[in-house]
Amino acid sequence: MVDLVQRHDDKLFEEISLSPSDIRVRKIGINDLWDALGKGYDDFSAKPLTALYLLAIYYPLGALLFTLFAFDQEVRYLLFPLVAGFTLFGPIVAILFFGFSRSREQGEAMSLRHALRFVHSASFAPILALSVLMTALYLFWLYVAELIYYGLFGTIPVGSIGDFIVELFTTQSGWLLIAYGNFVGFLFAFAAMALSLVSFPLALDRPVTSITAASVSVRAFTENKLVLGAWGVIVVALLAVGAAMLLIGLAVVLPILGHATWHLYRKLVEI
Repeated sequence: MVDLVQRHDDKLFEEISLSPSDIRVRKIGINDLWDALGKGYDDFSAKPLTALYLLAIYYPLGALLFTLFAFDQEVRYLLFPLVAGFTLFGPIVAILFFGFSRSREQGEAMSLRHALRFVHSASFAPILALSVLMTALYLFWLYVAELIYYGLFGTIPVGSIGDFIVELFTTQSGWLLIAYGNFVGFLFAFAAMALSLVSFPLALDRPVTSITAASVSVRAFTENKLVLGAWGVIVVALLAVGAAMLLIGLAVVLPILGHATWHLYRKLVEI
């Protein structure tokens, strides 16, 4: 019986799936960013323990696993790209917070059961496809970071972390690595924002394909470049503050940003 219902839902999804032309993108202003952050904080305040639990366990665990992998494989020079690029997985983690915000918006309890119900719906496939896309972007970022390092330092093995830091800040190659790495990282970050800012919440909220969700997200970004560029700066600043607090602050900052992104999506998209 469940299979029949699922097949019916999937068929219905295919029949009513929205196209990019069905979705209008709005222009927003700086005040909309602060309003989204305020609403994000309100959502976090309504259910702080669940958000803290998820972020305190899963996000640092993933970062730790990637860090340990880096040390085991003697690719210490990729430690910063590994950790910095891990934020590309933010939209995947934020799906839960989108679900919490959506549940609260609809007057439902902010529970994991409601937040995760998309797993048994037609929304799961496009969200999975978008998650694979972000993972591929992350791996490509690591590949490019490795090319930059080899182009500047050659294939000489990296010594200890201390030796690498000394080379990084006292040699011309080190300063070039910082400059090139941050510039390319900046491009990857904006590409990730353009692809994911609207696509994940849209795929959760409406019957769309992953291609439609990504194209609408890119359109929303290009039509609001300056404002969303400011949003990127705000996100980086808040993440820096959270990271400065021994990463504990991220257990608060990341859920708020996740909830705020949902409200930003509501402001950007009209269907």
